[in-house]
Amino acid sequence: MSRREGDDAALEAEIARLPDLGHEDLRKRWKLLFGRPAPKSLRRKFMARAVAYQMQVAAYGGLSAAIKRRLREIAMAVHNGDRTGVFSEVQIKPGTQLIRQWQNTTHTVMVLDDGFALDGRTYKSLSAVAKAITSTNWNGYAFFGIKRAARGNKAAAGSKRDSRLMNQPDSEGGARVPSRNSNERDSRA
Repeated sequence: MSRREGDDAALEAEIARLPDLGHEDLRKRWKLLFGRPAPKSLRRKFMARAVAYQMQVAAYGGLSAAIKRRLREIAMAVHNGDRTGVFSEVQIKPGTQLIRQWQNTTHTVMVLDDGFALDGRTYKSLSAVAKAITSTNWNGYAFFGIKRAARGNKAAAGSKRDSRLMNQPDSEGGARVPSRNSNERDSRA
């Protein structure tokens, strides 16, 4: 067994013992890991889970800054009742046709208000459409060559964006779709 495997096994064993610890022992672990006392209202079961998570963060690292930022954005959107802020993925306008050639067959997918249509069948996601075409799991956006604008890249959104480029197929034959925050009109709709 390598040193890394031994360390992993020791951590797993220590985490497995946490539910058996008393309230005071968990509070001591909490203070050691978080640097402050545990809130008095925490139940032992939740405290054991939080301590286990923090032990894993100390051993393997935590969430990236980008993930933390996105989680804060989602929390604020939920707090403000903004459903679009929660689901800020690339939005494709209903009526848009996505065309993809796969194994010498051209597939045309119609974007609907509540999904995607291919050969008379409706699918909830582009990934489901890609799986229907290929019989393997694909990220639907990747399969159709849909490019996503980088977050925080002001040059990729708004009036500075060259809309003529948006309607051209990319090198893989997929369509390019503007991000939600694009201020320009989409001439395809």
